[in-house]
Amino acid sequence: MKRTLFTGWLFAVLIEVALSGGIPDQTTDMVLLARARALAHEVLLLDSHIDVPYRLEEHDEDISRRTESGDFDYPRARMGGLDAVFAAVYVPPRREDDGTAGVYADETIDRVEQFWTTWPDYFAAARSPDDVRRQFGNGRISIILAIENGAPIQGDLSRVQHYYDRGVRYITLCHGQSNHICDSSYDTNRPWQGLSPFGKRLVAEMNRVGMMIDVSHVSDEAFWDVLEHSRAPVIASHSSCRCFTPGWERNLTDEMIRALADKGGIVQINFGDMFCNERVYREYLTRWEAIDAHIAEHGLEGQERGAFIEEYCRAHPIARGTVRDVGQNIDHAVKLIGVDQVGLGSDFDGVGPHVPVGLKDVSAYPNLLAELLSMGYSEADLRKICGQNFLRVWQRIDETARRDR
Repeated sequence: MKRTLFTGWLFAVLIEVALSGGIPDQTTDMVLLARARALAHEVLLLDSHIDVPYRLEEHDEDISRRTESGDFDYPRARMGGLDAVFAAVYVPPRREDDGTAGVYADETIDRVEQFWTTWPDYFAAARSPDDVRRQFGNGRISIILAIENGAPIQGDLSRVQHYYDRGVRYITLCHGQSNHICDSSYDTNRPWQGLSPFGKRLVAEMNRVGMMIDVSHVSDEAFWDVLEHSRAPVIASHSSCRCFTPGWERNLTDEMIRALADKGGIVQINFGDMFCNERVYREYLTRWEAIDAHIAEHGLEGQERGAFIEEYCRAHPIARGTVRDVGQNIDHAVKLIGVDQVGLGSDFDGVGPHVPVGLKDVSAYPNLLAELLSMGYSEADLRKICGQNFLRVWQRIDETARRDR
């Protein structure tokens, strides 16, 4: 049924081609897009990082229907062919500072659970690769929980099992600030020079439980510590290639990408403009330096601070990336480590308006597949990148945990 529906879509696009006058470039592009649209609805398409829970906390909406804001909802996801998504339970760093990280994470998980209890015809909980495979093609989107920022662990190893039992399947060790686990790539304050002593014990416990370890956001030193101490493969759930953003520690160097792959892990490419395009990154950096300087000079806080940032960004637009930038990041990673260890981690609803032209939201995955087809990728390659690779790595991490128990 799934394939039949979009065979009709393919036929409609080919009619457009015939009516277009047969301009070669346009025809080629349209044929590729038609092929990509059909493929997106045939393969199992998994996105390893979408920040819809945090977006809904700030502005609650019915995501079973087409929403006015944000990057994710059910109709657009199905239009784009999305079958499974890791919903990131983002925990702001301030929650560690005030001691509320654990409560906040549990409350957010409660809200995400309402996706499949409130809209059971549209969403389904998934806790294993087999769940995702079994639910594929049934019209519902599989939702897997992840925690972004390990602050809710609160120095208590038993909380790893607690969150695993609640359905969480990976934890991003930190976010924008260093925490009790490790140093952050965004933070100049680096008390641990990598993993903390507790962080090293946490890595071992996550391996034991079968919780995937996510190195997106961690400092370079913490990255290498994780690889040294983890018995299981490690993931980067939403990171891109640093060669396109020289000097930006948030992305991965070629050496790090190779090391991650040597460990059996996977890099899931982030779609954000500033992650994939050097010009956008430089302009983004310059703009935020100016914003931070003004806020510090004038002591802005709260609503006044937010209003200034919004107005400044509106008055000082920056360059836009394109779907080709994302394709080039994927291609670079594939050339480094092979097609079996690269996937998609969009960061939709997490990068705000900084999504590239051609990848505006979850309806646009076919545009990326068309770009990769134009670069010479086969349909078999795209099946791997779209989801098979991630499920295989996840399965291996599960098997490592079972073997070591």
